[in-house]
Amino acid sequence: MKKIEAIIRPEKLDDVKRALEKEGFPSMNLTEIRGRGRQKGAKLTWRGTEYLMELIPKTKLDLVVRDEDTKKVVSIIRKSAYTGNIGDGKIFVLPVEEAIRVRTGEEGEEAL
Repeated sequence: MKKIEAIIRPEKLDDVKRALEKEGFPSMNLTEIRGRGRQKGAKLTWRGTEYLMELIPKTKLDLVVRDEDTKKVVSIIRKSAYTGNIGDGKIFVLPVEEAIRVRTGEEGEEAL
């Protein structure tokens, strides 16, 4: 099993959720976060004054999927979160040693 952590633009969340659900991956956790990448924030203008917003609002999705579904899920997220602009996000893939469903005690892939 793999854990996929995807950091995306908040405005792309609905597109990503719809695309994942359409392909049979409805389960996910969502966290509203703030961060920055290579761009080190964004320059904004408000009432004629320019200022630097160093930490930009982002959305983090966490999904745990079977090994064989990893590339497909990463591809779905990448395509549906893409705008072509700086700040589109990042996707991280990590190994998962175990999953246990609290209600039933199911373990491993059955718990997904």
